[in-house]
Amino acid sequence: MASILLTPPAAEPLSLAETKAFLRIETAEDDPLIAALISAARLHVEAQTGLALMTQSWRMVLDCWPASGRIAVRPAPLQALAAARAFDFDGEVQAIYIQAFVADASTSTLFFKPGALPLPTRIAAGIELDFTAGFGDAANDVPEPLRQAIRLLVAHWHENRAVVAGAEVAPVPPNAAALVAPYRMLPL
Repeated sequence: MASILLTPPAAEPLSLAETKAFLRIETAEDDPLIAALISAARLHVEAQTGLALMTQSWRMVLDCWPASGRIAVRPAPLQALAAARAFDFDGEVQAIYIQAFVADASTSTLFFKPGALPLPTRIAAGIELDFTAGFGDAANDVPEPLRQAIRLLVAHWHENRAVVAGAEVAPVPPNAAALVAPYRMLPL
């Protein structure tokens, strides 16, 4: 099971102005660097948690339908299922009505009745599910602890630019890691 990003978020959880205020920077000299650090920090938090912070479109690829009748959608939180497809051996696509699924946003799980969906006959990657995930479109939709973790990462990486740019990698500050830890989606 793989998830492929189709459409990245339209905005970041922190604005450039908000981040510069946190860093106490008044010049525009480092704006491109700070913008890149915000994006990198968001990606780091998303990778650590298994979450999509801002609304994004994704495609999940499966080889076959799980016998349990449930699919854990990652990244979470699931907003909506947009499309479902099964492929036959020749690569022909069969669209599946999304009403065949029940989406549980609280657990980011799709439920379906086993045996009720068309079986893919393609050897691998026979099923594609397109979905939107994320806390929302506005920065304030993202939980504040995760936004604070991004602030701390940006500040840490901004102050340790020589280490980040060099062969060594600056370790994640413990306070940022502590803010992220409760949001990690652990595999069951």
